[in-house]
Amino acid sequence: MPGLALADAGPVLERLAPALLLSDVDGTLVGRDGSLLADLDGKPTLVAAEALVAAHLAGLEVVLVSGRTAAQLRETGRLLGTRDAIAELGTVLVRGREAELVWGDAPRDLGACPAEALERSGALAVLLEAFAGRLEPHTPWHLGRRGTFLLRGQAEVAEADALLTGHGLGWARLLDNGRLRGAYPHLGPGPAHAYHLLPGGVSKAGTAAAYLAGRGLDRAQVAAIGDSPADLELAGVAGAMFLVANGAWAAGLGDPATPVIVTPSPAGQGWAEAVNALLQRI
Repeated sequence: MPGLALADAGPVLERLAPALLLSDVDGTLVGRDGSLLADLDGKPTLVAAEALVAAHLAGLEVVLVSGRTAAQLRETGRLLGTRDAIAELGTVLVRGREAELVWGDAPRDLGACPAEALERSGALAVLLEAFAGRLEPHTPWHLGRRGTFLLRGQAEVAEADALLTGHGLGWARLLDNGRLRGAYPHLGPGPAHAYHLLPGGVSKAGTAAAYLAGRGLDRAQVAAIGDSPADLELAGVAGAMFLVANGAWAAGLGDPATPVIVTPSPAGQGWAEAVNALLQRI
């Protein structure tokens, strides 16, 4: 189903008692070059920062849920005043200074972490060969990862998963983590996407569900926001699922029975619009 405009989302939001916001980072909370103080075009703005301060003051906790690594999210959290995080699309759970690997279906005898298992099993090589000229490592952000392998380009996720299964690697899958702003014409016409090769049985939503259960929080106390199909998985654990306007293209890719609220504005501005709507319910 198409996205639900924020202006029409009152019936969904009225059921909430918001205490925690699961928030994607790139393309959602932050703008160009990963800056909290810039919009997607690089224009300076305080809108997202002001909304974040308002959330802190109102007691709405923000937990970052991202494809970024645990180390990156720790540093980001220190700057933003957040603590816990879900890194690498759910394969790493960060509680303060502690990080826990979430293996899912990855075989543990192929490496010290899921990312090593994905590479040593040949799963990465299968995709790079099959999508040669269309898919490549998302340099330099593919380095230092423990749970997923980060790629960029243009690939059909269903085709990639079928290839992996055909090679006896059905425990691995490819996930679309949204459109990239940079130009990569050598990978084909149209926008390139960021993709994560990760183990099956692990997701942002699965790790978030375990985390929220440990905190004693139910769906009515939780909202989520993002800009990609990977973020839509969080709709299963949140009482309200938001997409910022630059992610509206993904609104129809989730569960048709679950409304997805689309903000009027993109990235940080849209993030602020969602937060302000939540704060009205506290």
